[in-house]
Amino acid sequence: MNLANRVTLVRILLVPVFLYFLLENIPYGTYIAAGIFIIAASTDGLDGYLARKRQEVTNLGKLLDPLADKLLITAALVSLVESGVLPAWVAIVIISRELAVTGLRAVAAAEGIVVHASNIAKLKTISQIVAIVGLLIDNYPFSLIGFPFTTIAVWVAIILTVWSGVEYFVRVGKVLHWH
Repeated sequence: MNLANRVTLVRILLVPVFLYFLLENIPYGTYIAAGIFIIAASTDGLDGYLARKRQEVTNLGKLLDPLADKLLITAALVSLVESGVLPAWVAIVIISRELAVTGLRAVAAAEGIVVHASNIAKLKTISQIVAIVGLLIDNYPFSLIGFPFTTIAVWVAIILTVWSGVEYFVRVGKVLHWH
């Protein structure tokens, strides 16, 4: 197993650790969970960089990388909903987009088409990470001055999530000649 795939596996293994600190009644647990989430999320770019730089792109990596991303984001969203910090509809929109795009990519792959992440999709991922971290740390330090940074971050994430989902369907629809 190459280094990039090991990094991806670390991201997957950090998901239950993140959940433990988030959901258990541990002093400063949500802050520790936020730190673990940031570390796990930062490995997303690292594994791709390593795979390309070392010319070690593998089918296993192509499977594990998006799976790891979805596990981390979905675990965070569902936990935040359960904790009462995030409205369920937000999590449903984000998770639904992820499932729809995954299905779309599978259809495209069956036709021999590889669908790469667009710049909007990359911004979507970053916005989701920022919003989740903001929710985890209860809008700190912005809460000290009454600025609703996390609310804005969640709305940006929702808008970019929907926008990138539509963009994927339009782009793939053109390639597959859907009418």
